[in-house]
Amino acid sequence: MSSAVDFESPPADVRDAAAPRRGDSVRTLLRGVGQTLITIGLVALLFVVYELYVTDLLAAREQDRLSEQIQEQWADLPPADAPTVAPPAGSATPGADPAPPAPESIQVGLGDPVAVLHIPRLGADYERVVVEGTAQVQLAQGPGHYLDTAMPGQEGNFAVAGHRVGRGSPFLDLDRMRPGDAVVVETASTWYVYRVLGDPATGDFGADPSGIPGRAVVDPAAVDVIAAVPGRATAGPTEGAYLTLTTCHPKYSAAQRLVVHARLDGAPVSKAAAPDGPPALAG
Repeated sequence: MSSAVDFESPPADVRDAAAPRRGDSVRTLLRGVGQTLITIGLVALLFVVYELYVTDLLAAREQDRLSEQIQEQWADLPPADAPTVAPPAGSATPGADPAPPAPESIQVGLGDPVAVLHIPRLGADYERVVVEGTAQVQLAQGPGHYLDTAMPGQEGNFAVAGHRVGRGSPFLDLDRMRPGDAVVVETASTWYVYRVLGDPATGDFGADPSGIPGRAVVDPAAVDVIAAVPGRATAGPTEGAYLTLTTCHPKYSAAQRLVVHARLDGAPVSKAAAPDGPPALAG
């Protein structure tokens, strides 16, 4: 029998005591990780609820406020037809129809209401107040008018951005738009009817002779979609009055932009002549 002391192996009772301590440490670590993941999940869930539902409620409240504000502003204006364009002296033809109303001048500050957007395809009661500017603070209130683009009815491109999801989701169903659909823009004294480009008979968004598609999905950097003539990257003479709506694509993502182009259809309609709106409001 050897009388040497075994320094390599601790007594059995010491080994048995160390094992539970190591097990407790592992369990504590796993418990901490699990609690952290649960906390992160709850925070993420609350954020999603806020983005999808709370911001919609806040935006709806802002839209109510803006609607009251713009109606009060319009009520303070003197009742009158939209101004007409006077033909050059000596150019009038006897018996000819008078010149159609011209778009009124709209002067607004950043964040102020510009016009009211009606899109029958998205619901008989669909209407959103458009504010000036497309920064997040403006888009949190509703659709925003791109600075330095045309005003309603003017030659050029009246371009408007809006959130697809959250902040009121004004353009949630913009992908439902079809060629020929009406987009009616209401101002203080006038209704402007735009029609989505394309062939209503076939549903082909690319059938317009101008070459401008009625609907497209583009990269966020494709700023030419809000040019005076949509898609024309270089400056040139303005040809026609257009409307462009932009939003994120696909839903729940900002990877791309969904774009809808429309063109002014016919002459502006005076509110004095049609206080309840043009027939296009019925869809």
